[in-house]
Amino acid sequence: MKRCVEKILQYVQKPARYVGGELNSVVKDPRNVDIRYAFCFPDLYEIGMSHLGMKILYSLVNSREEYWCERVFAPDSDMEEQMRKNGVPLFALESGDFIKDFDIIGFSLMYELCYTNVLNMLDLAGIPLKSADRKSLTPIICCGGPCACNPEPMADFVDIVFLGDGEESTPAVLDLLNECKKSGASKHEFLLKAMDIDGVYVPSFYKDSYNEDGTLKELKPLFGAPEKVKKSVVSDMNKCFYPKEFVVPFISIVHDRAVAEIFRGCIRGCRFCQAGFTYRPIREKSVETINEQSKALIESTGYDELSLCSLSTSDHSQVNEMLTSLIDWTEKDKINLSLPSLRVDNFSDELAEKLNKVRKSSLTFAPEAGTQRLRDVINKNVTEEEVLRTCTMAFNNGWTSVKLYFMMGLPTENDNDIRGIADLGMQVLHAFYKNPNRQKGTGVQISISCASFIPKPFTPFQWEPEDTMENLKRKQHLLLESIPSKKIKVSFHETPTSLIEGVLARGDRRLGNVLLDAWKGGCKFDSWDDRFDFDSWSNAFKSNGIDPYFYTQRKRSFSELLPWDHLDYGVSRKFLERENIKAHENKTTPHCRIKCAGCGANKLNGGKCDARG
Repeated sequence: MKRCVEKILQYVQKPARYVGGELNSVVKDPRNVDIRYAFCFPDLYEIGMSHLGMKILYSLVNSREEYWCERVFAPDSDMEEQMRKNGVPLFALESGDFIKDFDIIGFSLMYELCYTNVLNMLDLAGIPLKSADRKSLTPIICCGGPCACNPEPMADFVDIVFLGDGEESTPAVLDLLNECKKSGASKHEFLLKAMDIDGVYVPSFYKDSYNEDGTLKELKPLFGAPEKVKKSVVSDMNKCFYPKEFVVPFISIVHDRAVAEIFRGCIRGCRFCQAGFTYRPIREKSVETINEQSKALIESTGYDELSLCSLSTSDHSQVNEMLTSLIDWTEKDKINLSLPSLRVDNFSDELAEKLNKVRKSSLTFAPEAGTQRLRDVINKNVTEEEVLRTCTMAFNNGWTSVKLYFMMGLPTENDNDIRGIADLGMQVLHAFYKNPNRQKGTGVQISISCASFIPKPFTPFQWEPEDTMENLKRKQHLLLESIPSKKIKVSFHETPTSLIEGVLARGDRRLGNVLLDAWKGGCKFDSWDDRFDFDSWSNAFKSNGIDPYFYTQRKRSFSELLPWDHLDYGVSRKFLERENIKAHENKTTPHCRIKCAGCGANKLNGGKCDARG
């Protein structure tokens, strides 16, 4: 560690965030590597260290002798103050070296409200924020992750965007950069070649123009760039790279456990869920692969908890066989097995019996809406009877705590749908007390969490208006008034942050200067309620002549060109249009294992899709 960094650690609350040296971290001799990659997570260490994507790409890059990937996290306010005061630029954990001297700097965009942190980290590193102001070949600034499906608000700041799975596109980009660095190629020459790599988008090779009404007129490709940029897809999850070890942190992090990814994609087609569409086609890992990778991680990290990662764990086509084989050794080795993302409509007695063999914690289910009509609108394909049957089954098997996730502000939602959330919560409460197997003297805790719905790109609701802050607050009060029991706890999403998230989610390139001014006005860590500064955001919109409600409260027509229409995530626009129409008719679409709806995502995987199970 550099002496200048070591000196300031005594003045910060959690110095372990910044020292590196954890178990399984990778240290190489910089003289023996060709490319140095700073993988940046634009949030605190505790959050970034929980991110599976970082763990995968960190190990993947470091598996190559000639490349070295190091971790970088957003410093907390106390550390940033010391860094700026003492002239210490942003540094990487493994070496302590300043990242401005690295060859490639990548940001994982997990959430729209982390964008100002990206700008802050670049500034802390001493790197010009705008791509146009960075003339030399290195460092190349890139981004990827869920928000990369509409990177347009960040287009001014990044050189390349990774679309889709990064396991194949990342090594290809590093190989190209290594080649260009050795040959003395310019940045422009590198970008001209990079745009031919599957899953790589070069924003500066597209020119935007707008209609008189403010809608996007054209994103014109330049320099022979493709009309459509396709995301990268890993074809076979059994052959896909997966780490044998994770870096084990010195301090407690949000998800401090080993994580086994069991499949990518989702069979369900919930119309609000961006991940359910952008991660298609569905690709499963075999039970054997899951077991092998899980054992390797437990062995190399020493963790006593293993979590299964997917969009819907119980939708794995061999879920019972998988759990049987995992429980065989986790129970014997005293490893707690965690199963998030369970569906209420396939929570069986057999599954409950298997879960009984692992440590009991709160069960989490997501009805998403309070009435059947609205659940049909969003294509949740879950009935009230199934919710109550599942909760009763859980109570019969000894659970006394249930979390229910809902959304507020969904398309076509009315006050009856809000009251329906309260009614369903009360029904679940009654189901507990009606349970004849209930142990006397035990209490129950029902937790209801209500997120504010935000329409996202590549979903059937991408054309829908977002509910207003005022109406969301009114609905929150209505829900609280509708719940008579103290045994039901309710939590909400802050509405001002929802507005900014909604603007950035479906925004265009004109938001680049808004982001810049918001950051200059002090905005960072915007996803943290205690740090969010709505006034500074409002001033940034005003000074740039941008109306934020143009992006949130306006219903878009199917004929409008959307800022992300030049990016191909596999799911066809026509399919999304059909699903939007069916939503307004209260009609559902069966999930993929019942009937293929022809979303088109399999075309990115040679026609293959594991949806049939």
